[in-house]
Amino acid sequence: MADVKREIERKYETAAGTPLPDLTGVAGTAAAVPRGVTELDAVYYDTHDLRLAAGAVTLRRRTGGADAGWHVKFPVSPGVRDEIGAPLSETLPDPLAGLIRSRVRDRPVVPVVRLLSSRDVHHLNDDRGRLLAELSVDTVLAERLTGDGRGATATWTEIEVELADGGDPAFLDAVDERLAAAGVHPSSSASKLARALAATAPGQPPAENAAQGAPATEAREEGAGDTAGAQVLAYVRQQIETIITLDPAVRRELPGAVHRMRVATRRLRSAFTTYRKVLDRTVTDPVRAELKWLAAELGTGRDHEVLEARLFHHVDGVEPTLLLGPVRGRLERWGAAERAASHERILAALDGERHLALLGALDALLADPPLLPAAGRDAAGPLTSAVLKDHHRLAVRIRHALDLPPGHDRDLAMHEARKAAKRARYAAEAARPALGKPAKRLARRVKAVQSLLGDHQDGVVARDALRALAVHAHGAGESAFTWGLLYGREEAEAALLEARLPRVWGRASRARLRSAHGS
Repeated sequence: MADVKREIERKYETAAGTPLPDLTGVAGTAAAVPRGVTELDAVYYDTHDLRLAAGAVTLRRRTGGADAGWHVKFPVSPGVRDEIGAPLSETLPDPLAGLIRSRVRDRPVVPVVRLLSSRDVHHLNDDRGRLLAELSVDTVLAERLTGDGRGATATWTEIEVELADGGDPAFLDAVDERLAAAGVHPSSSASKLARALAATAPGQPPAENAAQGAPATEAREEGAGDTAGAQVLAYVRQQIETIITLDPAVRRELPGAVHRMRVATRRLRSAFTTYRKVLDRTVTDPVRAELKWLAAELGTGRDHEVLEARLFHHVDGVEPTLLLGPVRGRLERWGAAERAASHERILAALDGERHLALLGALDALLADPPLLPAAGRDAAGPLTSAVLKDHHRLAVRIRHALDLPPGHDRDLAMHEARKAAKRARYAAEAARPALGKPAKRLARRVKAVQSLLGDHQDGVVARDALRALAVHAHGAGESAFTWGLLYGREEAEAALLEARLPRVWGRASRARLRSAHGS
């Protein structure tokens, strides 16, 4: 993968020729050291319908300065972006092309804006000469390269203050106060590209929904925010955007990315099933099947990640005298091999045509929502009915699991109850904007049931893995004692969870009654 940099900066508007305020004394700043003027030439790329801009993602090819090359930037939080760079080349490098694939799909990226910047750089240093932040005064000339505004230009001057690597963001707050006192105000645009697009195409900003390829959907939903259809579609749109946004994070192996993307696919599948009286299942069922496939592909990595962490936690808790044989070494080798294989499989899925087809199907669903007559009703009625139906389904599965004796059949039944708990929780969360606190309470209580059942299922999977590790250890002439010890501890923990289930479920059951009365 290319170079990655976390960029924490603030942007300010200023008039050309405005003197730079004195920043010495601000949060330890001893001097603002001039570093000279650099000429930068950057061409920004996007699809013709500006899908990257709609997602606040920027892709550029820049010459000049110390970091000439290709760069793609992803928003992290206000004022914070991750910049991934690759060496200068004539064509977009494959690693960066993969990172923007979920947004651009199979559409070509073309030059949309050229920015010529004259950058006057100053280093804000402390009394030991250490860099606190880099301040630059940029004089910018923007030219639109495509679209209705092709050939249009705009100029402006702005100040950027970028925090040094490892710096305290509070430093930027102090600089902000000093600049405000001098009459320098934050920029109204989040990036140069956003400002250039707005300035060279007045009245035609990129559609907020272009990332999903369904700008018409917004118009269809205007004024219908209290209907069941509007509520469900808002939730569906949120999950789709999460899937698109997390695609590059999964590719970069960012912590938690696989888990969050998988959860979004599950939430979406659950919404299609729970609210099938709102959305026509003849349309959503094929999409739901493909989401199930994607969740399974992502699961190869996430399930192993959870299992590995669980087993290492157990090993760390074993008394040294009971660690017989190369237990940790065997676990580390097993973990490394599984991680590499899992990531390769996930990348193959995300790069495949099947994933592109799924994203296209989600586009189509948002562009022309398959709304049924119930979608036009007030949201409270259809959503309450759907939530309580899922809750009843969970109750049936819980009772079935508790009626079985401990063993394999109960394990399977508790796993099925876990799936029902997820669906009931997601249903309540989706309905929360319409149903308010009762739905929030129900979701919280059912989440506790889901967590308990999830811990139980993780234990079932862990026991299978421990048995396999014990077999391999025995075959290699190693002691299998520790693996057997951990297996026994997992069995004991499962028994405790099964004993707690009636009490945890009782709280969720009572929440259901209050939800019904409060709706």
